[in-house]
Amino acid sequence: MRTGVIAKKVGMTRLFQADGRHVPVTVLQLDELQVVGRRESDRDGYTAVQLGAGRAKAKNVAKPQRTAFGKAEVEPKQKVAEFRVADDALLDLGATISAEHFIAGQMVDVSGVTQGKGFAGAMKRWGFGGLRATHGVSVSHRSHGSTGNRQDPGRVFKNKKMAGHMGARNRTQQNLEVVRTDPLRGLLFIKGSVPGHKGSWLTVTDAVKLARADGVPYPAGILDTRKLDEIEVPEAGLVDDAAVHEMPALPGDDEVAAIAAEQEAGAAADTNDTTDAPAGEQKPASDESKEG
Repeated sequence: MRTGVIAKKVGMTRLFQADGRHVPVTVLQLDELQVVGRRESDRDGYTAVQLGAGRAKAKNVAKPQRTAFGKAEVEPKQKVAEFRVADDALLDLGATISAEHFIAGQMVDVSGVTQGKGFAGAMKRWGFGGLRATHGVSVSHRSHGSTGNRQDPGRVFKNKKMAGHMGARNRTQQNLEVVRTDPLRGLLFIKGSVPGHKGSWLTVTDAVKLARADGVPYPAGILDTRKLDEIEVPEAGLVDDAAVHEMPALPGDDEVAAIAAEQEAGAAADTNDTTDAPAGEQKPASDESKEG
């Protein structure tokens, strides 16, 4: 069993497949995800990895947490979570987990806190149809109707679907597909929607109802800074390869030099013609300049 990751929800977009189809995806970011603690069986009775993500100011972190971050030799983290792992899946303190921890096509489970909706009625909260619009019903068209029983049992059962606080609950979305990963920017592209609002923290783990996909790094996808140096980042304004092939061929250096020499020679000839004219007379403009 591998460790999960802590990710921040950036928002939603879409990705285009090779056949032209577009897939709606949620973008998750791994923001400086590092190992800040270890739980070992001989000392703690179980094996787990404690991860921290984001960056927090030291003055906003309690002293015990600052001590733990200091032992791990990492900066204070904004979000900390613990993941149970197998004995051979423990990670070293300070190790940074990359987006390559997951691969394209893998199924994952995403957990988070859903968006809060406040106090909602029964129709919005539970999908009730409401009361009739006519035939004696007045004022209470969107009410949920009767909630109790007769004298026996003489009470409202627990968990009765009624109006109340909606949202802001811990929820897990299972079996979501990883469409693409971007290890350079630490991004995960998950197909579909996930719980939470933009900027909220989520936990992403391997799908518990499915076997682990082939090719997934074990025990984890550790970030290698040497690989980042080898990756060439495209400059701003460049187009993709398909657009480059459709563009007309540009003149070479020799052709550019020849065109520049012709332009300079023409400019020098125009200057000489103007200086040879008598004072007070102006050389008439050529036909080309008139047309221009």
